[in-house]
Formats: sequence, structure tokens, C-alpha cells
Amino acid sequence: MIQHRSILNIADNSGAKKVMMIGMSGRSKQRFARLGDIITGVVKKSDPQGSVKESEVVKTIIVRTKKETRRSDGSYVRFDENAAVVIDDSGNPRGSRIFGPVAREVREKGFIKIASLAPEVI
Repeated sequence: MIQHRSILNIADNSGAKKVMMIGMSGRSKQRFARLGDIITGVVKKSDPQGSVKESEVVKTIIVRTKKETRRSDGSYVRFDENAAVVIDDSGNPRGSRIFGPVAREVREKGFIKIASLAPEVI
């Protein structure tokens, strides 16, 4: 569960390294974001040669969370870190590579391009 002002690692090569969540797209009253949710964040740390610069406001999708998520078959999935992927307005990733595993919930929510670029879908 990711909440307001949470710091997330970035799991792609768009140039951003750390993002702080500042809101959820289209949801003003919801407190937490989960796997596969689109959030708005501000870039706190970035690569100087990357396409995403520091203090830029970007849309991201959450691909890994430390808090376990219960699936419909009764199993749980959790990861070692909170991570997200920077996306554009049409929902495609701004980077060309995805690092680390991605949760299956991302693919189920319609982000097929992110799931296909990831080395492993758990």
C-alpha cells in the first residue's frame, strides 16, 4: 500500500531513480494505492542524461509493493521494495527496458506493454 508522500524506486530506464507520490489519478478521497494503480508523482532523484528530469511531475504505475497483496486464489504476493514504472498519457512506458519482476496484477489491468518488457511476471 502506497500512500501520499511515499518514496518509490523506478524500475525502468527513463532516467528517473526515485519518485514521491503526490496523488492518485481521478481519485481524491482514496488513501492508498495498490499494485497496478496509476499514481501521480514528482521525481526526486534522476539521471542527468535521462529523459525525465528532477522535480518533473510524472504518471507512474505501481509494479511492486512491500505490503502483501491477496489474490483471488488465496495466495499472497509481496516484494522487497516499492517500485513503479514511468508511463506517458496513453499508458505506455517512457523507458525502453523494465528491471526486475512485475506483478501479474499489472497485466490484468491492461498494461500489456509493461508486462511484455519485464523479465519476469509473478
